[in-house]
Amino acid sequence: MKLLFIVNQGSGSSATDFPAEIRTHFDASPHEAELFELPKDFDPDRLRNKIDTSNAERIVAVGGDGTIKLVAECVLGTDKTMAIVPGGSANGLAKELGIPMGVTDALALCTQEKCHAIHVTKVNEQLCIHLSDIGFNAFVVKKFEDEKTRGMWGYVKAAFKTLRNAPYMDVRIFTGKEEVVRRAAMVVIANGTRYGSGAVINPQGRIDDFLFEIVIVRKISFSEIFKMMVTHRPYDPQKTEVFQSREATIHSKKRAHFQVDGEYLGKLHSVKASIVPHALNVVLPKPRQNP
Repeated sequence: MKLLFIVNQGSGSSATDFPAEIRTHFDASPHEAELFELPKDFDPDRLRNKIDTSNAERIVAVGGDGTIKLVAECVLGTDKTMAIVPGGSANGLAKELGIPMGVTDALALCTQEKCHAIHVTKVNEQLCIHLSDIGFNAFVVKKFEDEKTRGMWGYVKAAFKTLRNAPYMDVRIFTGKEEVVRRAAMVVIANGTRYGSGAVINPQGRIDDFLFEIVIVRKISFSEIFKMMVTHRPYDPQKTEVFQSREATIHSKKRAHFQVDGEYLGKLHSVKASIVPHALNVVLPKPRQNP
């Protein structure tokens, strides 16, 4: 088969020369690999045109969550299958899907025959494969983007800075079946289960069912963070609540920080989310399982 690799060499802090690794891997392969390296400033329409005009059967995103989201937006609605080679700072989405972190194993997976149809969410018309949220974590993502330190340590530094002045929100959530009013530190629209840090925010989540979860973190608590990071024990419902839905509207009284799949998108009052079933065909190593 032919594969088109969309390479973001600037993702994360990895020193890996991904184009060289790809060429070496496919030199003695019966498969054909074409490379398209993303420049720092590029026109997304140029990428869409490249994918549309390529006769590649598989489109491979090489980079972090932002690169994967970008490629998925271009592949959505086409007959192309998507594969992933992780190259970001946290690689939360790749970890969620069980993609190998090593470049050799990830490249070997790209030519595997079996693929899986996964659902996505549309969040304010943004494609979300993994996790979107308003409040605390989105504020952390903003701080992280401002930090000079990349990788997991940069994220930890940003989180500690945010803890000191993270605002709470008064939110009203409509799911079509019920209305919930809460004071919260953050609200997560969770298609996946865990962040790139390893924190399991949504133990119930599956990326191939017909629902997403709304996780309301009412209070940032070290005991709840410990559960998310280490023990994965049930949450305290007074601090963390989880609802399932196919659609939801979330309104915050004050404008709140907002992120989708690790990309900070500013502050807003309202978020509208809906499920898009079986939207992407993705090459995965095995059927998805709960953590």
